[in-house]
Amino acid sequence: MKKSEALIKRLLNILMKRLNVKEIDETKEALLMGSKRINLNYYPVCPNHDLTVAIGRHSDVSTLTILLQDQTGGLFVRTEDRRGWIHVPPIPGALVINIGDALQIMSNGRYKSIEHRVTANGSKTRVSVPIFVNPRPSDVIGPFLEVLASDGEKAKYKNVLYSDYVKHFFRKAHDGKMTIEYAKIT
Repeated sequence: MKKSEALIKRLLNILMKRLNVKEIDETKEALLMGSKRINLNYYPVCPNHDLTVAIGRHSDVSTLTILLQDQTGGLFVRTEDRRGWIHVPPIPGALVINIGDALQIMSNGRYKSIEHRVTANGSKTRVSVPIFVNPRPSDVIGPFLEVLASDGEKAKYKNVLYSDYVKHFFRKAHDGKMTIEYAKIT
């Protein structure tokens, strides 16, 4: 976790420039990466892998997700037209970086969280290690003022307490990107 901090800060600095955020001060840093969680996911061999989904389609509620996956594969991302899936083949030593819902909300939709799923494997076990970079549960997330002020852009998302957003995600079955609707201004 400690070693990931420099990478996360570098990625966020690059992403924030496009949002007219000149610098990430202590307040923004806490909002973007105030909480981190690591999972160790083990997927055993599944004899009926054609009938099983290891993890259903969803987008992460995080700001960013940094994923290390083994060589088995099984991660798929939704195509832009939402009609199909693209396999994300594992590359030795590479990390997969996903934008999460929190960053989609804070960027007012300029960055999009990625819908993804994991399929079961009929002949090999699969291991993945995601680091979820999140706001703190007590943080209120909404579009950054810098994003809205740059072009007089209107907010597409309301301010929401991050813990409420996460509770909404876990309250229901995985359903693609429907969780983001909770924060949309209608």
